[in-house]
Amino acid sequence: MRSISSQAQLDAIDRAILRELQDDGRLTNVELAQRVHLSPSACLRRVKHLEDSGVIARYVALLNPKAVGQHGTSFTIINLESMNTPLLEAFEQAVRAEPQVLDCYYVAGSNDYLIRFAYRDAEDLERFHTQVLMRLPGVARSNSMLVLRTVKKTTALAV
Repeated sequence: MRSISSQAQLDAIDRAILRELQDDGRLTNVELAQRVHLSPSACLRRVKHLEDSGVIARYVALLNPKAVGQHGTSFTIINLESMNTPLLEAFEQAVRAEPQVLDCYYVAGSNDYLIRFAYRDAEDLERFHTQVLMRLPGVARSNSMLVLRTVKKTTALAV
């Protein structure tokens, strides 16, 4: 897959395809073609182009966290001891290797990283905090915010 160096030029049909696939990535090509008013062959060509150009990065199954025993979500701010390149690289490599970390963002401002992770219960949260988060390379401080209720969550980008 090629990566996109600049914003892709998307027409109205491309955007319609992307909206439909973001809503249901398991649509058959025939169903997708009907929804966006194209022939199946034209639709398939467009989807293939969107994949090849990197606009469609991949297809995934989104799990219900509670159905798999992950009842809590935490957003945790991480501050490192220093911002030297080797420490940043070591921290980021360790985070990439930790399966319980769902997202990690290097952020601007007074904090260094924002991490999102899921946990089963209070004991799992404590274990993750002490045995994983605080043992990541260079972590000086963390500040966790526990989600009480999700008001909105989407993976769909507005296109």
